[in-house]
Amino acid sequence: MITALKALHIVALIVWCAGLLALPLLLTKHDPLHSQTAYARLRELSQFAYTAVVTPAAVITIAAGTALIFMRGVFAPWMFAKLAAVGLLVVLHAWQSFVLIKMGETAGQDRPPPAGLMIALTIPVMAIVLVLVLARPTFSSACFPDWLTAPRDRQLPVDETPI
Repeated sequence: MITALKALHIVALIVWCAGLLALPLLLTKHDPLHSQTAYARLRELSQFAYTAVVTPAAVITIAAGTALIFMRGVFAPWMFAKLAAVGLLVVLHAWQSFVLIKMGETAGQDRPPPAGLMIALTIPVMAIVLVLVLARPTFSSACFPDWLTAPRDRQLPVDETPI
């Protein structure tokens, strides 16, 4: 079960990351000089790629990864750093959505950010995720502030202690 879930997670991650690299290139092809038909066709293609391929891959990646965390019991500092990097991938994903929607609403009057910029921001985050997963670095306690590593001697905000 874990092997199948891990395979699903990896395949979905590959599709998601490929989409995060391909969509900026596709968005730069939206040229206001195209005919209305060509612009609409390209708009439909980019919208379909985002909503039917890239976003479901992102959801599957995150859902399968979350399940793997709990099934394997991986609650190490490197995992939390990886989750922060995945959060940055989600932010980049949302930015691409914003650009896609904005371009559709302005009907060719708005230009997307340069594809090189979007890709240059995405590749390092993907590399960070990959390095954290493969290297599984150990973080010293000096990397974290005291309030995060020491007990605070306060009551929990719930009546019962979670088990």
